[in-house]
Amino acid sequence: MAFEPPAAGLPGPGPDEGFPPAEAGAPAGESPWRIAYRRLLRNRIALAFLGLFFLIVVFVLAAPIWATHVAHTGPNTTHTLEKISVNGETKEVVEPSGRPIGPVWLGAGGKFFFGADGRLGRDEMVRLMYGGRTSLLIGFSSALITIVFAIVLGLLAGYYKGATDSVIARAMDVLWAIPVLLLAIALGTALAVGGLRIGPIHVAGNSLLIPILIIGFVSIPYIARPIRGEVLSLREKEFVEAAVAQGASARRIMFVELLPNLWSTIIVFFTITIANNMLIESALSFLGAGVRPPNSSWGSMISEGSDLIYSAPLLSILPGAMVLLTVLSLNVFGDGLRDALDPRAKVRLEVTAAQAGPEGAAI
Repeated sequence: MAFEPPAAGLPGPGPDEGFPPAEAGAPAGESPWRIAYRRLLRNRIALAFLGLFFLIVVFVLAAPIWATHVAHTGPNTTHTLEKISVNGETKEVVEPSGRPIGPVWLGAGGKFFFGADGRLGRDEMVRLMYGGRTSLLIGFSSALITIVFAIVLGLLAGYYKGATDSVIARAMDVLWAIPVLLLAIALGTALAVGGLRIGPIHVAGNSLLIPILIIGFVSIPYIARPIRGEVLSLREKEFVEAAVAQGASARRIMFVELLPNLWSTIIVFFTITIANNMLIESALSFLGAGVRPPNSSWGSMISEGSDLIYSAPLLSILPGAMVLLTVLSLNVFGDGLRDALDPRAKVRLEVTAAQAGPEGAAI
């Protein structure tokens, strides 16, 4: 692909505009991805939060193991009238007053590690692990839907411009004008009653596909518009003009010439979108317009625990802390990934200051 020559005194972009430029001291011929990888390895904060995210993923994926071999119960199994032995002392899982047993840690051999929830006496540790699986599934799946549609719409609007751009841009503006949470609540409440029916396809109202589709849909404008802007810029580059001159089709130009130059932006957006969609899911589930019983997520667990916030605060604090740590880890890692993939502004600033010399530094 052809690329523009760099401006005088400034480091120029590589053959692919979306990739990071070569940095000083990099081996000749080293790929842009390799350079970004080495930059990311130097960002210890981003790597630490990436490690935290992997720990959370391992924690929720181990839910069946913990439920089967340690807690010996499922996420929806009730123990309202049962009694357990905690360090040799018999205790009721749910007291006659309705107050559930608190954390017993390993006093009952792993059962009710974080206590029981509400009046049903379900194992809170098991529900926390299975609820995390649901929240992460919705976050990843909805982010994937968002990214795919945002890429297609951004490429179409940015490349064709004119009437196509106007129609897509105005549709995105309509969605953009409506507060995302209010739109998601309205759709979630409406689809929870009769589900979603598209021709022969019917999705039940309590299916996880409902919040996945809703959250993926309402997030599209926030990703499609920046991608459209980048496509508008890349469309004027020489390598696109050369492809047109060679008779390349519009589809080839969009997906072979333009799309590879957007991967660095897409990867960063995907990471941040997962975190944002998990927050939307938590808010929807807390308000009763997201995950429906018998499924549970961290958001729905926060909502259920809020009824006992004074007598059993951990029922809300634990899932809330898991949401906080997951979203924080993804955002910090996404920020570090952005710096590794597109550090041109920082590099250019440093080069300009170095060229200014002592006089420029004094200014």
